[in-house]
Amino acid sequence: MVRITDPAKSRAFYEALGFTFEREMDIVRGGEREATNYFFSLGDQRSVLELTFNHDGRAYDLGTGYGHIAIGVDDLDGTLAGLAGQGIEPERAPYQVTEGGSWICFVRDPDGYRIEMIGRSTE
Repeated sequence: MVRITDPAKSRAFYEALGFTFEREMDIVRGGEREATNYFFSLGDQRSVLELTFNHDGRAYDLGTGYGHIAIGVDDLDGTLAGLAGQGIEPERAPYQVTEGGSWICFVRDPDGYRIEMIGRSTE
């Protein structure tokens, strides 16, 4: 996930690089639109890039727009159980950002970088 400041310019740029726009998803908290996520495919690989636009008007210095990497897993609960066996615990229990959406949770690597684990839909 990379934070962006101009969704239209970013979309045009990544499409010029060969990415295909998939969809956008608003993140709403307390009735307010907090952010919009834009998902892109590359070739036959779906959702390989997530761009996030925060609606609060903030700017980013070069390098501070990095958010986290995300990994799609077939069995989120099984993956978390395997990680727990290696001493890796999630920040909090798996949750959904939107009702009916994918189940996600975050773990941290040894340097503190966040890694998002996304349960792939079996539908």
